[in-house]
Amino acid sequence: MSRTHPEQLPRGALILGGTLVAFAFTLTAMMRIAQVPPGASPVLLRSADHVAPVRSRTLRFVDAPDRGVRIEDAGTGRTASVIVPDQKTGFIRGVMRGLARERRMRGIGSAPPFTLTQWQDGELTLTDTATGRSIELNAFGTTNRAAFAALLETPETGR
Repeated sequence: MSRTHPEQLPRGALILGGTLVAFAFTLTAMMRIAQVPPGASPVLLRSADHVAPVRSRTLRFVDAPDRGVRIEDAGTGRTASVIVPDQKTGFIRGVMRGLARERRMRGIGSAPPFTLTQWQDGELTLTDTATGRSIELNAFGTTNRAAFAALLETPETGR
């Protein structure tokens, strides 16, 4: 009768893993002890450099019965854009899905609008007015940024 032994990790892999964990803890402790400040957020950097907004638009994203999304100007209530199902707007849908999920977790509905802002330095920011969360849209590349930038350009249409 042969006995089977459970597979074990090689001793070298365990030592390497332990070393990496110890290195991470040591580096973190050194940063805390040396009181190295964390990197500033884009919001703080813009404030310190006195970067002003160039354009801004307050938008509300409303789910349509056909699985589309109607984007309305919150100030006028008029439609700024419509995303129809199967349209190549996955980035807008993805960003809004994440923000909506955060609102649901906090018990906030879809009524509060979002503010889309273009800054003097060319940055584009989407801010959730209900949670205060800001997303720097330039970080996602020019094509994805352009999807939101078009909402600043889009004229309003009737309801």
